[in-house]
Amino acid sequence: MEIRYLGHATFELSDGDTTVLIDPFLGPNNPKAPVSADEVEPTHIVVTHGHVDHVADVIPVAKRTGAAVTAIVELANEFAEDLGDGHPVHDPNLGGTVQFDWGWVKYVPAWHTSTTPKGTVNTPAGVVVHLGGTTVYHAGDTALFGDLALVGRRTPIDVAIVPIGGHYTMDRHDAVEAVKLIGAPTVIPGHYDTFPPIETDAEAFKADVERETSSKVVLLEPGESWST
Repeated sequence: MEIRYLGHATFELSDGDTTVLIDPFLGPNNPKAPVSADEVEPTHIVVTHGHVDHVADVIPVAKRTGAAVTAIVELANEFAEDLGDGHPVHDPNLGGTVQFDWGWVKYVPAWHTSTTPKGTVNTPAGVVVHLGGTTVYHAGDTALFGDLALVGRRTPIDVAIVPIGGHYTMDRHDAVEAVKLIGAPTVIPGHYDTFPPIETDAEAFKADVERETSSKVVLLEPGESWST
């Protein structure tokens, strides 16, 4: 699997045939995104929650590409209305798993808040994506909480994507503790350095994780990719 970082909390997972775009927040909405909404070609879009910095480009990308959209039920209902009849939209709730011919997506808890730009209240989540024999856990926008340990205990995680920017999510110090709970061998940080309130020291996060755990941290600049 190839994992491409598109800035903020937006990641693209691809096995060559299937491309899963998580939380599309692209240029020009995202000042750090290396591409615009017209320059991605996902087959599937997966959304953790409804804040604008995670959903800004869901509808334009889905309409242009025909990508199937998966989101927590209340958010999925809003997307379905915007996309119209016939567009594939999947609507799990926490604990739910959506099966695809290429793998699956499971929704797990995250501690955060969420209301869409239209005012739809929805429950924030993390997502576990199994694609191409690799299991990736995108923790969404979450605070540190003990049940992060249950995610990896239930399904061993190959790669964990965790927020480290603080202010709106856990900071880099809490994220080190989250890594200990999740237990993934590879960790990629996200949701940092996009705006001044979430600027942080990613190198210090990497050093702390690799000193205190057996996990290895992969730091990606927006536009860079890493392969499992």
